[in-house]
Amino acid sequence: STDGSAEMVSVGWLDPRAVALREAMEIEMGVIYAPSFGQYSRETQDLLTSAFAVDSSTIVATVLAVVGSASVAHAGLRPYGDGGSLEVKKVVVDPAHRGRGISRSLMFELERIARERNAPSLLLQTGDLQPAAISLYESLGYRLIPSYPPFHLLANARCYEKMLSVQ
Repeated sequence: STDGSAEMVSVGWLDPRAVALREAMEIEMGVIYAPSFGQYSRETQDLLTSAFAVDSSTIVATVLAVVGSASVAHAGLRPYGDGGSLEVKKVVVDPAHRGRGISRSLMFELERIARERNAPSLLLQTGDLQPAAISLYESLGYRLIPSYPPFHLLANARCYEKMLSVQ
Protein backbone atom coordinates (compact mmCIF):
# COMPACT_ATOMS: atom_id res chain seq x y z
CA SER A 1 0.00 0.00 0.00
CA THR A 2 1.08 3.60 -0.50
CA ASP A 3 0.10 5.05 2.89
CA GLY A 4 3.04 3.49 4.71
CA SER A 5 0.95 0.75 6.29
CA ALA A 6 1.92 -2.87 6.11
CA GLU A 7 0.28 -5.53 3.98
CA MET A 8 -0.60 -8.73 5.82
CA VAL A 9 0.58 -11.81 3.92
CA SER A 10 -0.07 -15.46 4.81
CA VAL A 11 3.00 -17.67 4.41
CA GLY A 12 4.26 -21.02 5.63
CA TRP A 13 5.96 -21.17 9.04
CA LEU A 14 9.20 -22.20 7.30
CA ASP A 15 9.12 -19.34 4.77
CA PRO A 16 12.69 -17.93 4.86
CA ARG A 17 11.41 -14.41 5.68
CA ALA A 18 9.48 -15.79 8.67
CA VAL A 19 12.49 -17.82 9.82
CA ALA A 20 14.75 -14.74 9.61
CA LEU A 21 12.38 -12.62 11.70
CA ARG A 22 12.08 -15.36 14.35
CA GLU A 23 15.88 -15.78 14.48
CA ALA A 24 16.31 -12.04 15.07
CA MET A 25 13.64 -12.25 17.79
CA GLU A 26 15.45 -15.14 19.52
CA ILE A 27 18.65 -13.08 19.66
CA GLU A 28 16.82 -10.05 21.07
CA MET A 29 14.93 -12.12 23.66
CA GLY A 30 18.13 -13.91 24.61
CA VAL A 31 19.76 -10.61 25.46
CA ILE A 32 16.73 -9.35 27.42
CA TYR A 33 16.09 -12.53 29.40
CA ALA A 34 19.56 -14.10 29.77
CA PRO A 35 20.07 -12.81 33.33
CA SER A 36 16.76 -14.23 34.59
CA PHE A 37 17.06 -17.46 32.56
CA GLY A 38 20.32 -18.24 34.33
CA GLN A 39 18.55 -18.55 37.69
CA TYR A 40 16.78 -21.77 36.65
CA SER A 41 18.11 -25.28 37.03
CA ARG A 42 19.49 -26.95 33.90
CA GLU A 43 16.41 -29.22 33.88
CA THR A 44 14.02 -26.25 33.96
CA GLN A 45 16.08 -24.41 31.34
CA ASP A 46 15.78 -27.44 29.05
CA LEU A 47 12.01 -27.62 29.60
CA LEU A 48 11.65 -23.92 28.85
CA THR A 49 13.87 -24.10 25.78
CA SER A 50 11.66 -26.85 24.36
CA ALA A 51 8.56 -24.84 25.34
CA PHE A 52 9.75 -21.86 23.31
CA ALA A 53 10.56 -24.07 20.32
CA VAL A 54 7.62 -24.42 17.97
CA ASP A 55 6.85 -27.58 16.02
CA SER A 56 6.05 -26.28 12.53
CA SER A 57 3.47 -29.04 12.04
CA THR A 58 1.32 -27.51 14.81
CA ILE A 59 1.08 -24.06 13.19
CA VAL A 60 -2.25 -23.29 11.50
CA ALA A 61 -1.40 -19.76 10.29
CA THR A 62 1.69 -17.62 9.83
CA VAL A 63 1.37 -13.95 8.93
CA LEU A 64 4.03 -11.53 7.76
CA ALA A 65 3.62 -7.77 7.67
CA VAL A 66 5.24 -6.52 4.48
CA VAL A 67 6.19 -2.89 3.78
CA GLY A 68 7.34 -2.41 0.22
CA SER A 69 9.47 -5.47 -0.43
CA ALA A 70 10.56 -5.87 3.21
CA SER A 71 9.04 -8.38 5.64
CA VAL A 72 8.98 -6.35 8.85
CA ALA A 73 6.83 -8.35 11.29
CA HIS A 74 5.70 -11.90 12.02
CA ALA A 75 3.25 -13.90 14.09
CA GLY A 76 1.81 -17.41 14.08
CA LEU A 77 -1.16 -19.30 15.45
CA ARG A 78 -1.43 -22.86 16.73
CA PRO A 79 -4.21 -24.79 18.46
CA TYR A 80 -4.25 -24.63 22.25
CA GLY A 81 -6.04 -27.17 24.41
CA ASP A 82 -9.09 -29.04 23.17
CA GLY A 83 -11.63 -26.21 23.23
CA GLY A 84 -10.71 -24.75 19.85
CA SER A 85 -8.71 -21.81 21.21
CA LEU A 86 -5.59 -20.68 19.39
CA GLU A 87 -2.25 -19.61 20.83
CA VAL A 88 -0.39 -16.63 19.37
CA LYS A 89 3.27 -17.48 18.76
CA LYS A 90 6.41 -15.45 18.01
CA VAL A 91 5.07 -11.92 17.56
CA VAL A 92 7.95 -9.74 16.40
CA VAL A 93 8.33 -6.42 14.62
CA ASP A 94 11.68 -5.41 13.15
CA PRO A 95 13.10 -2.71 15.48
CA ALA A 96 13.36 -0.22 12.59
CA HIS A 97 9.59 -0.48 12.06
CA ARG A 98 8.34 -0.35 15.66
CA GLY A 99 6.00 2.36 16.88
CA ARG A 100 4.01 2.51 13.63
CA GLY A 101 1.03 0.35 14.56
CA ILE A 102 2.24 -2.69 12.64
CA SER A 103 1.95 -5.03 15.65
CA ARG A 104 -1.63 -3.86 16.18
CA SER A 105 -2.47 -4.58 12.51
CA LEU A 106 -0.80 -7.98 12.84
CA MET A 107 -2.84 -8.82 15.94
CA PHE A 108 -6.08 -7.75 14.20
CA GLU A 109 -5.21 -10.10 11.34
CA LEU A 110 -4.65 -12.98 13.80
CA GLU A 111 -8.04 -12.24 15.38
CA ARG A 112 -9.66 -12.26 11.94
CA ILE A 113 -8.12 -15.66 11.17
CA ALA A 114 -9.12 -17.01 14.60
CA ARG A 115 -12.74 -15.89 14.14
CA GLU A 116 -12.78 -17.52 10.70
CA ARG A 117 -11.72 -20.73 12.44
CA ASN A 118 -14.44 -20.22 15.11
CA ALA A 119 -11.86 -20.04 17.88
CA PRO A 120 -13.48 -18.89 21.15
CA SER A 121 -10.30 -17.15 22.30
CA LEU A 122 -6.68 -16.33 21.64
CA LEU A 123 -4.01 -17.01 24.28
CA LEU A 124 -0.44 -15.81 24.41
CA GLN A 125 2.60 -15.64 26.61
CA THR A 126 4.99 -12.73 26.92
CA GLY A 127 7.45 -11.65 29.58
CA ASP A 128 7.53 -8.98 32.23
CA LEU A 129 10.60 -7.38 30.62
CA GLN A 130 8.60 -6.49 27.49
CA PRO A 131 6.46 -3.52 28.59
CA ALA A 132 5.61 -2.50 25.01
CA ALA A 133 4.19 -5.97 24.29
CA ILE A 134 2.21 -5.99 27.54
CA SER A 135 0.84 -2.53 26.76
CA LEU A 136 -0.16 -3.61 23.24
CA TYR A 137 -1.97 -6.76 24.38
CA GLU A 138 -3.80 -5.02 27.21
CA SER A 139 -4.86 -2.17 24.87
CA LEU A 140 -6.31 -4.80 22.50
CA GLY A 141 -8.47 -6.33 25.24
CA TYR A 142 -6.26 -9.21 26.33
CA ARG A 143 -6.68 -10.03 30.03
CA LEU A 144 -3.98 -11.39 32.32
CA ILE A 145 -4.62 -15.06 33.18
CA PRO A 146 -2.70 -17.56 35.32
CA SER A 147 0.38 -18.78 33.47
CA TYR A 148 -0.44 -21.94 31.55
CA PRO A 149 1.92 -24.90 31.13
CA PRO A 150 4.77 -24.91 30.43
CA PHE A 151 5.09 -21.16 31.07
CA HIS A 152 4.03 -21.61 34.71
CA LEU A 153 7.67 -22.63 35.23
CA LEU A 154 8.80 -19.15 34.23
CA ALA A 155 8.69 -16.60 37.05
CA ASN A 156 8.53 -13.65 34.66
CA ALA A 157 5.94 -15.09 32.26
CA ARG A 158 2.80 -13.08 31.62
CA CYS A 159 -0.03 -15.00 29.99
CA TYR A 160 -3.04 -13.37 28.41
CA GLU A 161 -6.32 -14.38 26.83
CA LYS A 162 -8.78 -12.50 24.64
CA MET A 163 -12.27 -13.87 24.24
CA LEU A 164 -13.47 -13.56 20.64
CA SER A 165 -17.02 -12.94 19.64
CA VAL A 166 -17.46 -15.13 16.59
CA GLN A 167 -19.00 -13.05 13.81
